[in-house]
Amino acid sequence: MRFLLAVLVLGLGGVLLGCTSTGSIAYESGATATGVASYYGDKFDGRTTANGETFDNNAYTAAHRTLPFGTRVRVTRTDTGAQVTVRINDRGPFVDGRIIDLSQRAARDINMIADGLAEVRIEVLGEGNTSSSPSTPADDSDATSW
Repeated sequence: MRFLLAVLVLGLGGVLLGCTSTGSIAYESGATATGVASYYGDKFDGRTTANGETFDNNAYTAAHRTLPFGTRVRVTRTDTGAQVTVRINDRGPFVDGRIIDLSQRAARDINMIADGLAEVRIEVLGEGNTSSSPSTPADDSDATSW
């Protein structure tokens, strides 16, 4: 009887463990979404991001609520077609209707600093390297399908 109870408890524990969430959802390369982008204010520069990096407003990085850290995303303004590629290294934005928070460097590249917000289309390029140089945009040459 004890053996049966132990097997039942271990089995149930295994099932429950398999149902846990990692906090991020895997998206296939090419997946897209449309919504409003915002960008980080100066006060966030130097703070720690959700993945443990030090935030750098001059890097090509962004926050997304569910994309895995390291995911590379092409952000395109729907009104002008201006594009930038960023790497997800933080969580957010936590304002209804917004789908991505860009570093100021990325926001500057698509001319949204003056506007503050912009309607954008984001496209998952895949997982890239874990760093983004502040001097060059994150290119998609190392993007992989997943």
